[in-house]
Amino acid sequence: MAYAAVQQIQLGSVMNRENEAEAVLARAKAAGLAGIELNGFMIRPISMPVKMLTRAAGMPVGNGGKLDWHGIIRRSGMLVPSLHLTLGEVEKDPQAAAKEALSFGAQYITITAMYRYDYRDPARVHELAKRLDAADEKLKAYGVRLLYHNHNIEFIKPEPGKTVYDILMDETHIGFEFDSYWAVDAGADAAGIMETLGDRLRMYHINDRGCRLNKTPVTPILKMDSMELGCGNLDLDRFIRIARQYAEAIIIESHRNFVNGDPVKSMEISAKFLTKKLGENA
Repeated sequence: MAYAAVQQIQLGSVMNRENEAEAVLARAKAAGLAGIELNGFMIRPISMPVKMLTRAAGMPVGNGGKLDWHGIIRRSGMLVPSLHLTLGEVEKDPQAAAKEALSFGAQYITITAMYRYDYRDPARVHELAKRLDAADEKLKAYGVRLLYHNHNIEFIKPEPGKTVYDILMDETHIGFEFDSYWAVDAGADAAGIMETLGDRLRMYHINDRGCRLNKTPVTPILKMDSMELGCGNLDLDRFIRIARQYAEAIIIESHRNFVNGDPVKSMEISAKFLTKKLGENA
C-alpha cells in the first residue's frame, strides 16, 4: 500500500529555520502525509553555482542546508522514501551515498534529469544508461537501490521512434520515480508509461496541470502551469490507481504557482485530495 508524502523542494522556501521546519512537517503530518522526500542539496550547505542552477530551473531551495535534518525528521516521525542525490555523488563514493540515505531510513537514492547534459545525442543517452546501471550495482552492495526521476527532456527522441525514456527503460535494470506532470507536459502517454514500468515504478511524483486566473484574461490562450491536486485537468484518478499497485510512496511535488503564493497551503490542499483518493481505493 503506497503512502502519501511530499517533496522537500515544495517546502524549502519556508523551512529556513529549525522551528519553521518542524512546524511545516507538523502541518504535513496533520494533513495526512506520512513522509517527506529529501534532497542532498537542501539538507547540507551547497555551492552558489548549484543554488543558482536550481533556482534557474524554477525550484526555490531556501536556506535550510545547515539545519539538523536527522533531528528534525526523527522528531517529526515522518518517513523518508528516498534521498535525491546527483549521479556524480553516487559514482564518486557509493558507500558514502548509501550511508547517507540509510541514515534517514531511505532505501532508495534518486537521480534526476541532469543539468548541462546533451540528451539529443544518442551516444550520450546510451552512455547514461550504462552509468545508471553501474551506479545501481554499486549501491546494491550497501543495501540501497537507484531510481531515476524524469522531467520533460526525457521525452525527446534522439533516435527515430525512441525517446530518451524508452532507452533508459530498455537498457537499464534500475527502478524509476515517475513524474506524470512532466510526461504530460511533453505530450507523452503518462498512464501507458506507468503501466509499462510496472514493478519498476518504485516512487510516483504527482502534480496537477491547469491555469489559475486572477483577473479577466486578455487572450483565450492561457499559459498552463502546476496546480494543486484536483484543481487542474490531469487524469489523476487513473494515475493514482496505477501507482498504488506498484509504488511505495506517492509524492506531492510542485515548485511554483502555489495557491495564494503559499506552498504549505498548496501542500494541504493536495494532501486532502490524495489521502481521500487513497482511502477510496483501499
